[in-house]
Amino acid sequence: MSRYRRYDGGDPLAPPVDIAEALDAIGEDVMAGYSPERAMREFLRRGGQDRDGLDDLARRVAERRREILQRHDLDGTLQEVRELLERAVLEERKQLARDAMMDDGDRAFREMRLENLPTSTAAAVTELSDYDWQSPEARQAYEEIKDLLGRELLDQRFAGMKQALEGATDEDRAAIQEMLSDLNELLEKHAAGEDTQQDFDDFMAKHGDFFPENPQNVDELIDAMAERAAAAQRMLNSMSAEQREELMRLSSEAFGSPQLMQQLARLDGNLQALRPGEDWDGSERFQGDQGVGLGDGTGMLQDLADLDALADQLSQSYGGARLDDVDLDKLARQLGDQAAVDARRLQELERALRKSGALERGFDGELRLTPKAMRQLGKALLRDVAQRLSGRQGQRELQQAGAAGDLSGATREWQFGDTEPWDIPRTVLNGVLRRAGDPSGAFLSIGDVEVAETEARTQAAVALCVDTSFSMAMDGRWVPMKRTALALHTLIGTRFRGDSLELIGFGRHAERMDIEELTALDARWAKGTNLHHALLLANRHFRKHPNAQPVLLIVTDGEPTSHLEPDGEVFFSYPPHPLTIALAVRELDNARRLGAQTTFFRLGDDPGLARFIDSMARRADGTVIAPETDDLGAAVVGSYLGSRGPRDRSGPGSYGDWFGGRGFWVG
Repeated sequence: MSRYRRYDGGDPLAPPVDIAEALDAIGEDVMAGYSPERAMREFLRRGGQDRDGLDDLARRVAERRREILQRHDLDGTLQEVRELLERAVLEERKQLARDAMMDDGDRAFREMRLENLPTSTAAAVTELSDYDWQSPEARQAYEEIKDLLGRELLDQRFAGMKQALEGATDEDRAAIQEMLSDLNELLEKHAAGEDTQQDFDDFMAKHGDFFPENPQNVDELIDAMAERAAAAQRMLNSMSAEQREELMRLSSEAFGSPQLMQQLARLDGNLQALRPGEDWDGSERFQGDQGVGLGDGTGMLQDLADLDALADQLSQSYGGARLDDVDLDKLARQLGDQAAVDARRLQELERALRKSGALERGFDGELRLTPKAMRQLGKALLRDVAQRLSGRQGQRELQQAGAAGDLSGATREWQFGDTEPWDIPRTVLNGVLRRAGDPSGAFLSIGDVEVAETEARTQAAVALCVDTSFSMAMDGRWVPMKRTALALHTLIGTRFRGDSLELIGFGRHAERMDIEELTALDARWAKGTNLHHALLLANRHFRKHPNAQPVLLIVTDGEPTSHLEPDGEVFFSYPPHPLTIALAVRELDNARRLGAQTTFFRLGDDPGLARFIDSMARRADGTVIAPETDDLGAAVVGSYLGSRGPRDRSGPGSYGDWFGGRGFWVG
């Protein structure tokens, strides 16, 4: 049998989730020191440019909860009973005044009884339980009190019962009593382990109309009823002591029969014994003035419980949390269908991130960015660098190709004036594909021709030395430093594969780093800027590649304050010790003798640092660039590109040094 329901999946023509924005944001947070798991959680929490995040949904959940509490009060049933009682008393007094045939003594006794009713509504209703009403309207109003109480008490346990039993007959009330009796017997048999599925089926065949949820077994029945019964108890707990006392005294008048309360009390006891894990002791503080009845109030307590569960699910603060934990049905019920659609898109995004190959678990069980994700992030950073370089030079991204040099692997359509070699396989394939649609056409046309791109390449050995002292993190240069390293690593790995890049981080001591290590590096508190050790490692890298052009790039925001002793220990001194300076200068001289093209990237405006860097650059016949933090990546990449071509000696730090007359293309 097929089942149909309203479609609730959002726009069926919406594009699939795009993880590119998420990966960029995750990469930024990882470079800022977050774990990939936390970075992914932070993105899902914040959301994207066109997508609400978990924080937005959690805020709406909190607003909905606050609205319920600030708008409503729980005395709706008591207020309704008071109004019915006042109407009954008023109509009775009118009748007594009109009835000329009544004995004066009887009239006086009745008027005195009505005049001296207790101030308590519940006590007044009880006091009038044996009153012989003279007014038909008064009698009807009083009977409505009993009927209202019965329907409200049942509505607390069975949602919708208040409306269903409006105008109920004695036969309807008898059916309710029979259902409650049979239900309690079924629950008690289940508690004793004596029930069967047939017992449940027989019960539903007889009383199924009372359970629109259509449970399939006794456990589903108990779950649904226990959740609402617990909400009813929390509603009682949320009332004032006076309200609670009034309600309990009034309950005995429900349907004019104490048997209803006995059965309901028996039901509550059975449900609490079968589901002790439900919240039977909680309470809420309602502060509004819009009264609600017992049934509606119980529904609100259920809503509050749903909202609390959603807040917990959306917080994702518990172990093993996943967005699949979010109950979309509850979310749609409380906040509307669009909220459920937003949450579903976040779920799809989380699954896509985990399945995309961008995140993986290492041997230590920790989530980390995969090489694939690093490449994607690096390409995005490189595009940003290209835009910054283009903006500074008034240039556009260029596709460099020449008749001589190494094939780049890329092809493009032939244009007038091109001298590049044809890519024969691509050209012939284009002709075949075109003729498949138009057999009468020429075998080849000029539009079919594609040329092979080539690049003139010289091999370079590049050492990027980045300052990892704590001042870099303290002054907001930590993430730009990592972005710079990743952009350069991506450029060399994709466009200049013949070059060899060494990443060297130097703080109190220096160390070679993989790009994954550097991007995941946390800020370090240890003091020290060991340029001496960094230059030692850079020169070792240059000597390993004797046929390559050495390129030395140094990013720092401080003078050297530590060096490596002959025994391998680190010496630290601030202000810088003369020996520390001398050892750094010696290794810089060694780099110059190896033919290194040196560029210093000075971060910060400290005059002492500026004087030191300028003197070091002059000694190495190098250049100094003092970029803004956001321009660091463009400065380093531009300097690297300049070192691979003819150098512009127009002056230290000139943009000619950045480019060397060469453009580049990022695909």
